[in-house]
Amino acid sequence: MKPDVLIVGAGIIGAACADALSARGLRVTVVERDAVGSGATAAGMGHLVAMDDNAAELALSSHSLELWKELVDGQGQRHEYSRCGTIWVAADDEELEAARAKAVTMKAHGLECDVIGAQELYRLEPNLRPHLAGGLLVQGDGLVYPPKSARILLARAVARGASLVMGEVVALEDGAVVLADGSRLSAGQVVLAAGTRCLSLAPDLPLRPKKGHVMITDRYPGFIRHQLVELGYIKSAHASEGESVAFNLQPRPTGQVLIGSSRQFDTVDLAAEPSMMARMLARAVDYTPALAGLNVLRCWTGLRAATPDGLPLIGPDLSRRNVWLATGHEGLGITTSLATAELLAAQMAGGPAGIDSRPYLPSRFDAQGRAYG
Repeated sequence: MKPDVLIVGAGIIGAACADALSARGLRVTVVERDAVGSGATAAGMGHLVAMDDNAAELALSSHSLELWKELVDGQGQRHEYSRCGTIWVAADDEELEAARAKAVTMKAHGLECDVIGAQELYRLEPNLRPHLAGGLLVQGDGLVYPPKSARILLARAVARGASLVMGEVVALEDGAVVLADGSRLSAGQVVLAAGTRCLSLAPDLPLRPKKGHVMITDRYPGFIRHQLVELGYIKSAHASEGESVAFNLQPRPTGQVLIGSSRQFDTVDLAAEPSMMARMLARAVDYTPALAGLNVLRCWTGLRAATPDGLPLIGPDLSRRNVWLATGHEGLGITTSLATAELLAAQMAGGPAGIDSRPYLPSRFDAQGRAYG
């Protein structure tokens, strides 16, 4: 019997969609060319963060954080979950004022956060450089190890009868996909949840690859205790051209420190670039001078799938029959995976969703990838 839904991609988005759709009684098959939780999922930092660049982004990320709290409840170790919180670091009084405005927006959405002054900032994070103004502490943010969470979500789907097929999807047909070995898998509906790889199957989608680098140090327990992000990060994260770096450090449960972040358009070369690594390190050392004495063990890269308006594509692909999209999450795929899956499942199988799906529908773009209105 052919499945009701065939999902292309077993990263965190595809695995979450398999979990949500199977929970609503649909027969699901997931196709993955590499390993479960590979690709952008394995490359990401695993930061579970409320982002408020716009109302739709905040609605999606804050709702998904609630779903994450339910998922990891009593299973924190399985996901390598830590509720470390995020400190948005304010370099000066102007940025501290921006932190206050950010706090007002977040509190209006029920998020627990507090503006902190310099004295409290250095009590919490003494390795930050002197003369910073303070910041915004968002207590509910956290982190997971994304490949492990993807495997857990997919395992839940498999326990309900879902299946996993290893192979590379090279073409879409009406109600089917073609694999690289020439075999054909049929399904009632197809979900594209493979990040930038969706472009190889649907090149007209309004997506662009955005390359990022991540580095990880040796073990230095207690070097930092919160995810640390400069308030200028948002400007970097939503840049539409060129290259940028921003200060972003994360304390892993292992005692290691993850170092981000960078963004580059117009390249799909996954090679680590020493020049970009040097820029990232320089930015990180500027905020945490003691970082210069830590040993970096490894660097890797990944490709984020970016849309023109910074919001994901969640819903039917109007250009292709029986094809649905769950892609375009850029740097928020880990955070928003669970809410994405809930929204997609509500559209495909009916039932409730915690937020309005309309801001994320692919139909908001025209054939040239331009947003209507």
